Amino acid sequence: MDKSPDAFRTISEVAEDLGLPQHVLRFWETRFNQIKPMKRGGGRRYYRPQDVELIKGIQYMLYDQGYTIKGVQKLLKDNGTQFIIAIGSGDMAAVEAIAQRNQAEAAEQAAARVPQPSDEMLVGEAKARPSRRFFGLGRAEDDGPVQPGDNKLSRDNRALLQEALFDLLECKRLLDQVR
Repeated sequence: MDKSPDAFRTISEVAEDLGLPQHVLRFWETRFNQIKPMKRGGGRRYYRPQDVELIKGIQYMLYDQGYTIKGVQKLLKDNGTQFIIAIGSGDMAAVEAIAQRNQAEAAEQAAARVPQPSDEMLVGEAKARPSRRFFGLGRAEDDGPVQPGDNKLSRDNRALLQEALFDLLECKRLLDQVR
């Protein structure tokens, strides 16, 4: 007898459905605090349908897209669980909507910040030069081009790269449909 889509699943059912060993699911619970199965007497795990969808998204990002655990953790932190669930289920409309919402929130936060004077100075000149532009974006407090050795991307550049990722994922989806 098949279970309802809204039914809770045991760890063995989830592992079998996703083709993963049970120990991987237990390990992911330690690395992704967003995965919170209910535990009943004796420590038996019961996964909610949303937990299963999140696990599918994490599996897709780790195994199909080549992300590291830290990379997926950062995506979860920056974009939330619905983003990973949407990517895992291939719902590009939801991915795009979440990305646009995050960009709008970032723009609101940037607008609320008091502009800081640029600390870039031309060598040999006493006046500040206008900030450089990178992909058409200005430099804010922690935005702008990445300096050598910084090992971080600005919010704007990260948003552009995420947008490119979404476009590539959509292209991949379309190519997979044609094959």
